[in-house]
Amino acid sequence: MLLKLVSLLVLVLATLPSPQEVALSTEATLEGSLATGDTVVYVVEAGSEYFVRGFVDQVSVDVVVRILGPDEETLREIDGPARGPEMFQFETDEAGTYRIEVSPFEEETGDYSISLERLEPVATDPTELADQLLSVYDGEDSPGAVVSVFRNGETVFQKAYGMANLTYGIPFEVDTKSNIGSTSKQFTAFAVMLLVERGELSLDDDVREHIPELPDLGETVTVRNLLSHTSGYREFLNLLTMTGRRLDHGDFVDRAEVIDIIQSQPALQNSPGAEWNYNNSAFSLAAVIVERISGQDFHEFLAENLFEPLGMDGTMVRPSPEHIVEGSAMGYGPAEEGTFLELRDLWGAAGAGSIYSTVGDLQKWVENYADPYVGSAEIVQEMTTPFVLTDGEPTEYGLGLFIDEQRGLKRIHHGGADIAHRSMLAYYPEIGGGITTQSNHAGFDSNLAFRLAEAFFEDAMEPEEEEAATASDFDPATYDPEDFDEFVGRYALDAAPDFILTFSREDETFYTQATGQQQLEIVPTSDTTFTLLAVEASVEFHRNDDGEVDSLTLNQGGAQRATRLEDEEEWEPTVEDLAAFTGRYFSQEVETFFTVTLEEDHLVLQQRRLEDAELTPGATDNFSGGGLQVSFERDRNGQVIALYLANGRTRGVRFERVD
Repeated sequence: MLLKLVSLLVLVLATLPSPQEVALSTEATLEGSLATGDTVVYVVEAGSEYFVRGFVDQVSVDVVVRILGPDEETLREIDGPARGPEMFQFETDEAGTYRIEVSPFEEETGDYSISLERLEPVATDPTELADQLLSVYDGEDSPGAVVSVFRNGETVFQKAYGMANLTYGIPFEVDTKSNIGSTSKQFTAFAVMLLVERGELSLDDDVREHIPELPDLGETVTVRNLLSHTSGYREFLNLLTMTGRRLDHGDFVDRAEVIDIIQSQPALQNSPGAEWNYNNSAFSLAAVIVERISGQDFHEFLAENLFEPLGMDGTMVRPSPEHIVEGSAMGYGPAEEGTFLELRDLWGAAGAGSIYSTVGDLQKWVENYADPYVGSAEIVQEMTTPFVLTDGEPTEYGLGLFIDEQRGLKRIHHGGADIAHRSMLAYYPEIGGGITTQSNHAGFDSNLAFRLAEAFFEDAMEPEEEEAATASDFDPATYDPEDFDEFVGRYALDAAPDFILTFSREDETFYTQATGQQQLEIVPTSDTTFTLLAVEASVEFHRNDDGEVDSLTLNQGGAQRATRLEDEEEWEPTVEDLAAFTGRYFSQEVETFFTVTLEEDHLVLQQRRLEDAELTPGATDNFSGGGLQVSFERDRNGQVIALYLANGRTRGVRFERVD
């Protein structure tokens, strides 16, 4: 996904034979081709605590890259944009042979090349480690990044890499303004809390008291529900994507559309407070509340009440992508053949994003949490207290902030991503330390901030071995693979029944696969809990009073319950079965048409501004494809009369069959 920035000393081109294990070295670039079902395996010999970095150039095929350790356990799975470089980077724990598997995404075929750029010991000095991890962004032909580490009021490390503007050759500097995306949400929450502190509203107010044109959907949505992602409102960015709006290409979105979207919503997606579902609409509405109570535009209120009092001179809300931000970084995304495209910011994102800032200003902001000059300690306490759902399950989110732990240290953080820009701000209150990473590269991994925090704050963190021992005395090696068989099956998210997690076992390896996604390996952390290797997520299985496994909890940015589905024969629709779903469907809610066609032996979902999506069957009358879950509705006579679309944060959008 990322571009190669340094030339190899020796460039050797070789056409790969049929799938086999191929030695990979820093002295060669290898070319290959993939057919449906192929997997080409590359091997790298590395010592303990080595840094490995390379990329697969997706010349004419979308690839999935899988990294396996010496014990053949999956370390990472990378599946980024369909073209351009797919970057892989990892650190080794033990010496041995590491496997890099390259396979086509779904049914794709085509050509690629693979390069290994770095194979070297992991730097032990934190500043050298930062240089090592960020070296891929440090070139005159690459978008850049910046890192800042601070502790107890002192800046420990601060450095910029690469370019802020490729057109004019402007390097990224430590004071370059960059779009921080959703890291902005804490500023919106803080603005609301200032008004609460002044007695001008309450977190328990009905949102409709302040935005009366919002519809009554049967239950009270509070201001607190907005700021904790528990409102049940439609998520406007996902919904607009569903209508064919190309947000990735800068399509215009007026802020007022958020209210229009909620007005057209037929029902809440969940009961307020019952489910954590990350929601940009909610923070957009929070910004509207700030404006209506204060009588100021949102960007003016934040400048006057937050940025100016704290001396954050390099920080501003960008009202729209048309407004100029002096000294800012341009956003870029990878294109084919090692080039980049300029990418515009999202429209209509104020409140949910749209803030430009510098790493120095973000340090001032976080230090205000420790010793408030603006606001009060009570505001910080409220924002950093995890929200508890109505069923008693705590989330890992307060008001505009994630709250968790990292190796024994409490961590308060929020990442951000606009179309191209990436951001992470993490604060460790127990040591008065924090770290910020920002980048104008769409492929930047913001979680690098957590890796660097471990290096710079190692003296205050628990050793990884001790943390694991403290958390549990469980030894995965003692787990009997056959015990997993009672968990094998399908589980539907209670909040999104069309989203199904399927669990399976192959000998001593365990897998989960979500609707429309790749199969991922999981490993046991206790008799009933498992962690996913490729993503930051875990699952816990639950038994009912009869001792039968009937549900699970998926922990990924919050807790989500899933209920086990009754065992049923796998649905394998015939061509005649598929023909019953073809037709044209219209949604009054989003004023959009979709067409379902039959091509040979599979269905294709079409919308005039979206790429055609081949639909893969799941449960009976359910399909997935193109990032969408599709569920068809039948009448009492068995005739298909409608379909429902979901794409994660937005779900249950009904399209009635019109022909």
